[in-house]
Amino acid sequence: MLTPLKSKPRSIAIALGDAGGIGPEVTLKAVAAELPLDDTRYLLIGDESLFRSLAAGRDGAFSLKPFAADSAAGRVHWRNPLSQPLPSGLPAGSPEAARAALAWVRHGAELCLGGEADALVTAPVNKQSIIRSGEKNFVGQTELLSALAGTDRTSMMLLGCDDRGRWLRVALVTTHLPIAKVASSLSRERIELTIELAAQACRDLELPRARVAVCGLNPHAGEGGEIGSEELTTIRPAVEAARGRGLDVVGPMAADTLFHYAFRGDYDAVVAMYHDQGLVPLKMIGFATGVNWTLGLPFVRTSPDHGTAYDIAGRGQADPSSMIAAIRLAKQLALRAR
Repeated sequence: MLTPLKSKPRSIAIALGDAGGIGPEVTLKAVAAELPLDDTRYLLIGDESLFRSLAAGRDGAFSLKPFAADSAAGRVHWRNPLSQPLPSGLPAGSPEAARAALAWVRHGAELCLGGEADALVTAPVNKQSIIRSGEKNFVGQTELLSALAGTDRTSMMLLGCDDRGRWLRVALVTTHLPIAKVASSLSRERIELTIELAAQACRDLELPRARVAVCGLNPHAGEGGEIGSEELTTIRPAVEAARGRGLDVVGPMAADTLFHYAFRGDYDAVVAMYHDQGLVPLKMIGFATGVNWTLGLPFVRTSPDHGTAYDIAGRGQADPSSMIAAIRLAKQLALRAR
């Protein structure tokens, strides 16, 4: 887990996610854990009544105040961009909670783009609930934030470590696509961009090097074209182009062995071709500490690497470790950016 900072960014905005999930709970637990460690200010975006009910009984750790851009008082502020609070007692997966979660994410992005917050941390939303609420074109928060920022030069990176401090950092070329569409969605340009963003992420993390390894798409990286041609026609040319621009990158390599070498420290970041290719090994070693980091945005955005967990929401059982890691990474990156 990342080391707490000694100095502060101005403020970290946190969108509470789906109110029926564990996002609000892990947010409040994580902020309570982080408050004593530095002077960071937190702007919680969501319902005031939800904040106050969750914050009750936390030994006075939360003195919640309405947020104003020129307000210097207080450490934990709240803001709800919606004109009406959510009704109480909404069932899991409710359309009202799904639409509110998206409004809170959008508002957090607006605050960052307007310079009112140094970074955005987003608690989990539920994609199925959002689509069923009427947002038929919703793909994911990464894609939503990219559109709000007016850029398509972004990529999702997941990073986490095991209990011995061994890291995996995985950037994805494609994200939330059916497997049947992955091959046709790959392009040399997209792979090259993801390599570039992964290398820049290593520099932003101030790692001693930025050595990137690229997965093949097919088993055994295609066996020289015998069981797939994408490695020859698309992936290798992207790797060679990135190397020609001075990046320290190798591949395409067979994913089943590449992650072993990355985990032992031979590579600093991995570029995976599709969602589960990269996230299965990442979650195997860092399920509790994994962080989702959107590369390429004009502001810092991180998120815990888990979902809404409707089945345990409201029981006080949710582990805040991933949210704590997301907040600490956001603070580290925001401080460096400033």
